[in-house]
Parts: sequence; C-alpha cells; structure tokens
Amino acid sequence: MSGPRFARPDDLEAVLALHRDFFAEDHYPYDEEETRGNLALLLSDPSLGRVFVLEEDGSPAGYLALTFGFSLEFSGRNGLVDELYVAPGHRGRGHGTQALAAAEKLCRELGIRALHLVVERYKEAAQALYRRVGFVAYERNVMSKTLD
Repeated sequence: MSGPRFARPDDLEAVLALHRDFFAEDHYPYDEEETRGNLALLLSDPSLGRVFVLEEDGSPAGYLALTFGFSLEFSGRNGLVDELYVAPGHRGRGHGTQALAAAEKLCRELGIRALHLVVERYKEAAQALYRRVGFVAYERNVMSKTLD
C-alpha cells in the first residue's frame, strides 16, 4: 500500500467512480454531471481544497476530499474533510488513517488551525477511526440549508 497522493486532473474519472459508489452505498441522491463539474473545479483550484487518492497495488482504493474555509471561532483558516471513502474491499488496511494524517499534515503546512468533519451517527466504525486520530464530537448539531 502506498500513501495518499494528491489527485491530478487525470484522476477525475477514477475518483468520480469511487464517489458514485460512495453515494450508492449510502443511498444518497446522485447527479453525475454536477459532481463531475464540481470535482473538476476542486481538482483545478487548490485555493478550494485538495483531493487525495488512496491507492493499493497501483489502483484507486478510495479518496479524501479536503475543502477550505474560515472560522472566527477556530482562529482563522480551517479545513473540512468533506468526504472520506475507502472501497469495501480495501477497508481495515489503514487507508483512512493515512488519508487523515495526510490531510492534517497539509493543513498544518498551510497554517490551517482546525480540521473538521461530519459523520453519520450510524457509522460507528468511521466514528471510532476519527476518535482514534484525535477528532472530538462537540455537543452541537450540524444544520444545513441547500441554496438553490
């Protein structure tokens, strides 16, 4: 297993396929063309964030999408692990841990002061991973509003 690497524009189709699998697994609505455009934008504009590709035996095994924001509460720039997905056949082999470490390292290098993520309450294994690497759940609810 090699460590996570930054995705390149030519990784778009591989990451898109993993993203499609992720959304199918969680039964989320999926719009491939919209996702393709947004992923292409993220891959082409490092001011928005980075995508890490997780590989095993030279093939994509998963990805981590890291986006950037700003927070007064967290003292400046912050990162959001927007998505972390490891394909089922590759889980339990350290890919998630390595991806989170790579995201944290990049954030520190960029002067980012906090790293956030959102995880579904029923994903106990994912929550255990996040706690193991130092994430803390605050007594807050994440609330969202889609702006059309």
